[in-house]
Amino acid sequence: MVRPYTVTGGRTRPSDRHVIDLMSRVTVLETDAGPPGLDHAAAALLDLARRGPRPVVELAADADLPLTVVRVLLGDLAEAGLLTIDEPYRPPDGSPAADPELLREIVERLREL
Repeated sequence: MVRPYTVTGGRTRPSDRHVIDLMSRVTVLETDAGPPGLDHAAAALLDLARRGPRPVVELAADADLPLTVVRVLLGDLAEAGLLTIDEPYRPPDGSPAADPELLREIVERLREL
């Protein structure tokens, strides 16, 4: 087993150029194989992202890596120009999707099921 800090070279966060939220959408720019020199974890993450645009949290779950490691590796891959990381959709203030009361009501109804 390789320790997470070994995979990221001791880094615990991506560069400040990338804000990587749990629901940020990751999209691969090149469908070809990544450049030579990618380590196993980064190459595996890139392969998972090639399946289509996906949220960071799904990639972390599928890669079976800690979220911290996935964020660092995704930041590295984005800086290499291999993928983009888009901020998650946020409903505008005042829209029904942003209404906390409506969201609480939905949660309560789901719990009743």
